[in-house]
Amino acid sequence: MIVKTEELKNSSGRILGVDFGDVRTGLAVSDAGRFLASGIGYISVGGIAKTAEKVAEIAMEQKVSAVVVGHPVNMDGSLGNRAARAKEFAELLDEKLTDLSIYITLFDERMTTMAASRYLNETNTRGKNRKGVIDTLSAQIILQNALDRLKNL
Repeated sequence: MIVKTEELKNSSGRILGVDFGDVRTGLAVSDAGRFLASGIGYISVGGIAKTAEKVAEIAMEQKVSAVVVGHPVNMDGSLGNRAARAKEFAELLDEKLTDLSIYITLFDERMTTMAASRYLNETNTRGKNRKGVIDTLSAQIILQNALDRLKNL
């Protein structure tokens, strides 16, 4: 079920972080205590429906109680095409996970790709691996930001 991030405070267990993209989708997972997000890679299966199906499989494999999907809100707070696409993805994912009572939330991901890019520049990560690494790192940042917000509620 799609809920507000604050509603995750009342649940427990690991959380899957998702940075949805049309080509690659980055993934991260929290520890059971919800203190630390760790990147677990990215998938590139093609198409929003196939991606939702694969993420649902991973959510079940990882035994998570919630999924945080990055919501690319514009800097002025408005919602554009990318935000609508992320919401569509979250709704498809919800359909796949509906029988498992796994919560899904959209989390404002403003500046995460910039932060990930800056980190990769500082660590001199270059070449063909950078694209996959940036998606994984973005998912990790989204999830860590969500975990930090939950701690402060």
